[in-house]
Amino acid sequence: MLYRTMPKNRDELSLLGFGCMRLPIKEDGTIDEKRAMSQVRYSIDHGVNYVDTAWPYHMGQSEPFLGRALADGYREKVKVATKLPSWIVDNREDMDNFLNAQLEKLQTDHIDYYLVHGLAGELWDKMEALGVIDFLDKAKSDGRIINAGFSFHGPADDFKRIVDAYPWIFCQIQYNFMDEENQAGTGGLKYAASKDLGVIVMEPLLGGNLANRVPPEIEEIWNEASVKRTPAEWALRWVWNHPEVAVVLSGMNEEAQVEENLKTANKAYPNSLTEAELQLVKKVEQKYRQLTKIGCTGCQYCMPCPSGVNIPECFDIYNNLHMFGNVDGAKFLYAIRMSGAFTDTEPGGFASMCIECGQCMEKCPQSLEIPDLLKAVAEELEGPDFEQRLAMAKQAFRKAKPQNNTQA
Repeated sequence: MLYRTMPKNRDELSLLGFGCMRLPIKEDGTIDEKRAMSQVRYSIDHGVNYVDTAWPYHMGQSEPFLGRALADGYREKVKVATKLPSWIVDNREDMDNFLNAQLEKLQTDHIDYYLVHGLAGELWDKMEALGVIDFLDKAKSDGRIINAGFSFHGPADDFKRIVDAYPWIFCQIQYNFMDEENQAGTGGLKYAASKDLGVIVMEPLLGGNLANRVPPEIEEIWNEASVKRTPAEWALRWVWNHPEVAVVLSGMNEEAQVEENLKTANKAYPNSLTEAELQLVKKVEQKYRQLTKIGCTGCQYCMPCPSGVNIPECFDIYNNLHMFGNVDGAKFLYAIRMSGAFTDTEPGGFASMCIECGQCMEKCPQSLEIPDLLKAVAEELEGPDFEQRLAMAKQAFRKAKPQNNTQA
């Protein structure tokens, strides 16, 4: 494992951080604790020393899980990062209440890296008015948090203003080869570095979209490289190629992903990609822009939808349709996922359930025009035969479900 030094506190952090937003889950949607714990501990045993979670991840279960995973001496081996859920803070007292609850959930007496979560300009203004600076100062003074930072989902001008508003130790930004001009972007990365902030990168694979189900047109471009790498390795190496980046968070949830990312983090030196390789990545980026219809990362911040729409799922299948061109396959997949077949619930979650209330747009880090996009999803993936496909999908998957043959 390679390590990089945080500018202000001189901590040596692993290039690869374990992100606990997309842990493996069971059929009922709860964390598959056995697998998740094995993955987290295996990563730590192989050099990862930065683990990241947050209040809302896995419907509030990520922090308690991580507290259990870091028992048996693992807490002493890592720096723990979690976040103040700024969008549901109503007053100064809430801040202490959230932090104290997080300390209990994580079974620790301090948070090594504490972030004000999901900031943009207006949300920072709200938090500042409610006394977040006093909160951070006092929490650092009494030892409940060690290093203060923020995560960011907003325009570049907001980012610079927030960087300058407090003596932060670090920040966390979304960054990948598709997001050089989005949110903080490359300009924000360099600005933070110029202020000696350590930069933690989230969404290096754009919610897994740069590594999973690679379109044939993209695969053809990657195959042009003289040095063969997987799409995930290319994407991670591109981020790590920037010397300003301290840690890259990966939401690993498959054992093979853990192995591959650990291997990549053993050789990802800054400025190690050649000019020809960087041009190849640029070529891939341009092709993706031609293929991808909706820039959704699957972060789930738009959820839950008050009308019951499964917004990230709708967008994922819609992008899948346009990247692979398999109309029938995409329609059937949409019907399967929306049929309730896996949960024995009534069909629901589809795009046409949107009533255009706009709540999702207020939460979306990518500033997507979600109601308009859902109309496009419904137009292409639903249609007159949708009810028939829903019924067929639910019937087929109910038949396919294994029966519980355990005798009383």
